[in-house]
Amino acid sequence: MPTRLLLVADTHVPKRARSLPAAVRRAASGVELIVHAGDWVSASVLDELESLGPVLGVWGNNDGDDLRSRLPEVARAEIDGVRVAVVHETGAATGRERRMDAAFPDADLLVFGHSHIPWDTVTPGGLRLLNPGSPTDRRRQPACTLMTATLADGEVRDVELREISRD
Repeated sequence: MPTRLLLVADTHVPKRARSLPAAVRRAASGVELIVHAGDWVSASVLDELESLGPVLGVWGNNDGDDLRSRLPEVARAEIDGVRVAVVHETGAATGRERRMDAAFPDADLLVFGHSHIPWDTVTPGGLRLLNPGSPTDRRRQPACTLMTATLADGEVRDVELREISRD
């Protein structure tokens, strides 16, 4: 049975938005796992997402001790034959693929955040890199975003970047 994922990062609640956008809550209700790549800012966001379903998440550079005590810096799970890793920051875009191949040789999918810039590439070693952007702080992007994906039979499938409204 495939596992549907919601990928989010850089929610920055309440600094960039008062609450999670309704589009995030709606998307969370249609998946089996919520993946958050850090910079929650408020533990209430973690609590809210956990009330909607299972969460695989990490802390980011803007997260305090309350979140760091509940979340790892790097999270790992094997889901439907896909070895998933989650981290907040991967450094500069230049050279990212080769650095991540070296840093995560035992992963098939790496979900990351920090830049607020959506990213979807495959490294020379075959590692899929996904950054969902931010659902609350688009920075230099045309819209706020999130991603969905499906994991099945050892493959990452149906990756979709969705533009959303902040409400």
